Amino acid sequence: MPQGPHFAPKAEHIIYLHMVGGPPQQDLFDYKPAMDEWYDKDLPESVRMGQRLTTMTSGQARFPIAPSMFKFQQHGECGAWLCDLLPWKAKMADQMVFIRSMHTEAINHEPAISFIQTGNQVPGRPCLGSWMSYGLGSLNDDLPTFVVLVARSSNTEQVQAISARLWSSGFLPGEHAGVSFRSTGDPILFLNDPPGVPRDVRRTTLDGLNRLNQMNFDAVGDPEIQTRIQQYELAYRMQASVPELTDLNTETEATFNLYGEAAKDRGTFANSVLMARRMVERGVRFVQIYHNNWDTHGNVAGRLPDQCRDVDQPCYALVKDLEQRGLLDKTLIIWGGEFGRTIYSQGGLSKTNYGRDHHPRCFTMWLAGGGVKGGTILGETDDFSYNIVKDPVHIRDLHATVLKQLRLRPRTAHLPSPRSRRPSHRSRTGASRERDPSLAVGVSAVPADTESKLRDEGRSFHRRLRRIRAFAERKPTLLRLSLGGHGLPDCRPASESAFAPQKQVARTDSRRVIGKATFTLDLP
Repeated sequence: MPQGPHFAPKAEHIIYLHMVGGPPQQDLFDYKPAMDEWYDKDLPESVRMGQRLTTMTSGQARFPIAPSMFKFQQHGECGAWLCDLLPWKAKMADQMVFIRSMHTEAINHEPAISFIQTGNQVPGRPCLGSWMSYGLGSLNDDLPTFVVLVARSSNTEQVQAISARLWSSGFLPGEHAGVSFRSTGDPILFLNDPPGVPRDVRRTTLDGLNRLNQMNFDAVGDPEIQTRIQQYELAYRMQASVPELTDLNTETEATFNLYGEAAKDRGTFANSVLMARRMVERGVRFVQIYHNNWDTHGNVAGRLPDQCRDVDQPCYALVKDLEQRGLLDKTLIIWGGEFGRTIYSQGGLSKTNYGRDHHPRCFTMWLAGGGVKGGTILGETDDFSYNIVKDPVHIRDLHATVLKQLRLRPRTAHLPSPRSRRPSHRSRTGASRERDPSLAVGVSAVPADTESKLRDEGRSFHRRLRRIRAFAERKPTLLRLSLGGHGLPDCRPASESAFAPQKQVARTDSRRVIGKATFTLDLP
């Protein structure tokens, strides 16, 4: 992996707002007025085309169409259709990129979230935040590069489990895993010194642990030991930086008015995005926020308004706050779920309520900031919001676009080597700062006696790594950075799209494109 980006980046930070469960695109962004005439009629088989269904609806005798019960209006110069549940987003429609043709293969939550976070449905790979940490390094000394926040939903009718493996570093060094901040109690467990243990005693204890760990590293040569040393030191510095970060008393009343009163309530979505802005200000590269309860299998009428109230004003506030502080152009905001919802109703159907099942064939996501072109509406679905008819965007294409904004080429990343130096970290000013050679992982950066021991005693580790690399050559898409398709064309409007249809060819990564053609774009 290169030290820093492959070329000048448009974005330096990412705030990823993941709506766990899958928001219903036809009730929020993908306006389908023709469905009003299809109320309670069966979904045509010509539309479904034998699609695999979940066990929650596969046993239904029929699949009745459920038109959206919510009103829509067009907003901004771009003319984006937005549901009336989103009045705050309507104010910034021309700053957003709407991708209405997202699609995936996964139809159940755990593999679908893993897929959109890591590029693979099977757990165990690095997520996007870990790749960003590994590829670009840190912009600060006292906080993690990659932070995770799990926001609390005001409605908790159907909360999905969220596992820590979603922000794991996979086969990358452990230091690149996300650090989860808790919404109640201490932000990070065991960060404070125990009663009766002064700072000088804690410092002496850590110095002793570091010497023991360094002796262990000299004997074994395991890079994870260096990760442990560095994480101990980061935790020590965070004892001062985290309390300052989480103290919102320095925020003005105008800021709280912008984000809403809920921003003062720790753990809410509004509070989490305000914390994300504070983290970006302090040099955190990647902030992942999860917001739950979007799995609307039933009671859309009762749940969706609550969900939108949770996120609508805070999202607007985040964009405007970053813009006021000069951070929006270098901070990419991503909003979306792991898949969409069906146009047909799950369970009971009435004019005033219904449910929707999982739907991987099409869903909507939006981006803002980070160099994307606001006011863009990309992609189009059929009248049923069921199949994509124009400009399909696979989730790997989204990953490639994100990496492109960071100026990383998604096809050139490779496995970290214990014999190569890790990317240099950078200070908040962007200047490169060299690591203490005694903490370096690479053989070339450690003393000669340690280098000899690494050769003699670390051979089994290197043999395992060689076997992994040999496997990667046979199955390259399984171990390369496949957070990668071809990407979006600088997020140009659909009428100016640089996508060029090409003849479909067999692909080794089993990518299934919905539509008649696949679309490719060479990255610079």
